[in-house]
Amino acid sequence: MKRLIGSNQEIAALLYTEQLELSQQNDNVEEAVAAIIQDVRLRGDEALRHYSAVFDQVELEDFEVGQDLVDQAFEQVDQAVLTALENAKANIESYHRQQLEKGFEDQPTDGVIRGQLIRPIERVGVYVPGGTAAYPSSVLMNVIPAKIAGVKEIIMITPPQKKFVPAILVAARLAGVDKIYQVGGAQGVAALAYGTETIPKVDKITGPGNIYVATAKKQVFGLVGIDMIAGPSEIGIIADETANPAYVAADLLSQAEHDVLARAILVTNSEALADAVEAEIEKQLQDLPRQVIARSTIENNGRIILTQDVDSMFELMNLVAPEHLEIAMEDAYNYLDKVENAGSIFLGHYTSEPIGDYYAGTNHVLPTTATSRFSSALGVHDFIKRIQYTQYSKAAIQVAEKDITSLAYAEGLQAHAKAIEVRNDKC
Repeated sequence: MKRLIGSNQEIAALLYTEQLELSQQNDNVEEAVAAIIQDVRLRGDEALRHYSAVFDQVELEDFEVGQDLVDQAFEQVDQAVLTALENAKANIESYHRQQLEKGFEDQPTDGVIRGQLIRPIERVGVYVPGGTAAYPSSVLMNVIPAKIAGVKEIIMITPPQKKFVPAILVAARLAGVDKIYQVGGAQGVAALAYGTETIPKVDKITGPGNIYVATAKKQVFGLVGIDMIAGPSEIGIIADETANPAYVAADLLSQAEHDVLARAILVTNSEALADAVEAEIEKQLQDLPRQVIARSTIENNGRIILTQDVDSMFELMNLVAPEHLEIAMEDAYNYLDKVENAGSIFLGHYTSEPIGDYYAGTNHVLPTTATSRFSSALGVHDFIKRIQYTQYSKAAIQVAEKDITSLAYAEGLQAHAKAIEVRNDKC
């Protein structure tokens, strides 16, 4: 891992520049995705069949995944995996139910009523990658908050497979997906955004995917909502001399194995720990099946920063604003108030980041590329709308008229002012 030296501001600026370079979109990808989206808009299902044959080498007539395949998945899935999915579902539900919002209404005063309604999004599309990137945990994380929010219909799309990963279909049914379609890539995102003869148009698209999927989501944003533009996975660990180097190394590698663009950052005030973690990483790499990916990540995107004290560690990590933040310190809970920016926080020597990925119930769909400075983990709030309402009596308008019309005339919007004045018989 590369060690960085400098002020916190200098190091944070360097890390942010590196993040942007790793997340940078490719102009060729942008053009290719735009062409695919336009084709799906024009040709619908015909275009989807074409891209399935070209990209997935699968000839499709029927896009929908039938109940028979879902039933087979339940028969084929490993029972330990089924139990784990059921337990994870329960934890995700219990956590996310606490995010439910209620509407409100002011106590009516002087003829004025103000309030807010909470309404679920009508229809949501969830993208689920296929092949080696098929993660049933992501199905639960995307679908369950939407169900709790009250979304009326959830459509899942996933690339066509000669044989589906059973756990994916099982997770979809457990979480409450209404329909599953075999379509992937940018063409799948386009189908959800515009609708085709078979696949219904949705109001919001969530779920992870490759650069083509991420670019497609970015291009259809505005026509539909999206969860976020996700960059490469990141982990930041704040650790002091009490940390176990084997634990820290293992947690850094847990994100490094995702892909070669992932990032692993250790901030510590202990040089002895930094040395020990580096040795442990090399030791643990030897046994990893995804050693080539993890080693590339550690060598190219792994960083160790030594600071003088605890306050400096937190100051720097707040500037980094990592997706995942571990605090590997004694009494880690007592340091929560020092965290300003992070997607999800993992406290203490035993709370490894994968606990959040799979089991604790907190969401693992998180802001990357320092966007935790202004955005949050996926949750129930992403699947609802807040609708304002207002009622003024005639007497209330008379009281407010001068203020409203003064502002309207100041902005040169006479019709705005007249719309108030007409109600007070002044037009």
